Amino acid sequence: MYIDIELLKQFEKGLDPEHPENSLIPASVLGYGEISTIFEIESESTCGLACKRLPIFRTGDEAARYEQLYNAYNHTLEKAIGISVPSYGFTSFKTDEGRIIAFDIQEKLPANSIGNRVIHALNTENIRALFLLILSELSKIWEFNRLNPDRALGIDGQISNWSIVNLYSLGANITPDTRLVYFDTSTPLMKRGGVEQLDPELFLRSAPSFLVWIIRWLFLKDVMTRYYDARLVTIDLIANFYKEQKPEIVPLLVEAANEFYSRDDILLAIKPITEKEVRSYYKEDALIWTLFLAFRRIDRWLHKYILHRPYIYILPGNIKR
Repeated sequence: MYIDIELLKQFEKGLDPEHPENSLIPASVLGYGEISTIFEIESESTCGLACKRLPIFRTGDEAARYEQLYNAYNHTLEKAIGISVPSYGFTSFKTDEGRIIAFDIQEKLPANSIGNRVIHALNTENIRALFLLILSELSKIWEFNRLNPDRALGIDGQISNWSIVNLYSLGANITPDTRLVYFDTSTPLMKRGGVEQLDPELFLRSAPSFLVWIIRWLFLKDVMTRYYDARLVTIDLIANFYKEQKPEIVPLLVEAANEFYSRDDILLAIKPITEKEVRSYYKEDALIWTLFLAFRRIDRWLHKYILHRPYIYILPGNIKR
């Protein structure tokens, strides 16, 4: 993939993290992550690309290690496991201020193909079919991990991380032949010999400094391990429908998941999921991320008015949960 590094350098130089819409090179925000922001930059060389900004690295060596892992994760998903990913690339550079800025680059997918938008256009039967299709894709990961314990992969299977290929040209019906693309590959969770290859400290770079110790103590291990657990990934996927304002579909998905994992061809010993634990999981998760975002806004205020230092992270507005 061709990447216009000079354009990205100029974009970063003119970027206003607090008000990205006012940046010198026009760009629109496609989405937010905990440690990244996805931009569509209005330039001929970036047309059709989603540019995920990662201001989390402190050295070029850190960025280089991440690049190797990012490429390996994408390659393993697509070539060894059989999960489709968009065309991808990576670049990093040092700014005039000495900061390391990196960008994951992906082919931009149609907005109306993204799962969390699609579910609002589908009937109940097709939402269930899409959910089961995602579970089938995820089962490829769990089977790979079962057969290859020395190089296991983790994955965030949330509905908003999948794109449906050519859905509307097919009449908005989900069938076993419907193709999915997984695009949330910028958190390349991989274990080799049981050891996590992604540096867990990278997750803490965007956290408020006054919370780093407690996040490391209470939450970091859970964040780094939950995405290798088929049951927790499934609960997280179902709970995501609360966030997407589709609570009425949750009981149906719980039932569908339990039926899926009881099949003879699914070689997983998963305890049945209950609606109560999905609801409890979502409430706890929503509270944690709501508080975390509030504290990040406090941290941005401290940087701006007390420390008089630039705050390089971009925060989303209010998120409806």
